[in-house]
Amino acid sequence: QVQLVESGGGLVQAGGSLRLSCAASGRSISIGAMGWFRQAPGKEREFVAAISWTLATTRYADSVKGRFTISRDNAKKTVYLQMNSLKPEDTAVYYCAAGTSFRISAYASDMDYWGKGTLVTVSS
Repeated sequence: QVQLVESGGGLVQAGGSLRLSCAASGRSISIGAMGWFRQAPGKEREFVAAISWTLATTRYADSVKGRFTISRDNAKKTVYLQMNSLKPEDTAVYYCAAGTSFRISAYASDMDYWGKGTLVTVSS
């Protein structure tokens, strides 16, 4: 089993920045890729960004390209999401996810482990 714990959410004004962190523990050796998804009130969960655990290749949703950056620290078993130029439409609960496949996927169904989420609120 792999446990994921997110941190770093909060309230920020539009145009501001936040950095989310997700620490993995347990059988983290089985992780092939990690990603971030988000779910806004009344909406379905959507893909934000993903990163390969070994090659550090990345993938982003079109809505966050150029504003968000995903990175990882293998030694700390932690993945980060740097969010800049935040917009009110970025308001959501952000979930960290991990998959055992090394293939980066934008599909929640490809992820095997999930954190409990951290709330990001962007005020206008």
